Amino acid sequence: MATRNAVYPQSRQALYEKNGYSAAIRSGDLLFVSGQVGSREDGSPEPDFAAQVQLAFDNLQSVLEAAGASFDDIVDVTTFHTDPEAQFATVLEAKNRAFPDKPYPNWTAVGVNWLAGFDFEIKVIARLPN
Repeated sequence: MATRNAVYPQSRQALYEKNGYSAAIRSGDLLFVSGQVGSREDGSPEPDFAAQVQLAFDNLQSVLEAAGASFDDIVDVTTFHTDPEAQFATVLEAKNRAFPDKPYPNWTAVGVNWLAGFDFEIKVIARLPN
């Protein structure tokens, strides 16, 4: 098996270790980022939905920065929503702040019924800058 080149944001590695997964895996010039949720430093969910979504994007940014990447390097986005119809406008606001300019990354939004106490999750694939 090939060695996985794991990437962790400095302040949250213990949470990933506790749950047994990597924040992201670097493979060649690609970065595969695990789903990011709006968790506080202790791993608990942010109760306010808009703040939870923004915190998920902030946590994603921390993982990208740890790999030397940014939102501009993202090519693929998948988001998971527990109540897409009610939540979509709030998610779009955060997404538009993260990706204000064309060309936008591709995006798949999926409705789900469980996210371990969270209401939103975002995972991405990014091409790492040279």
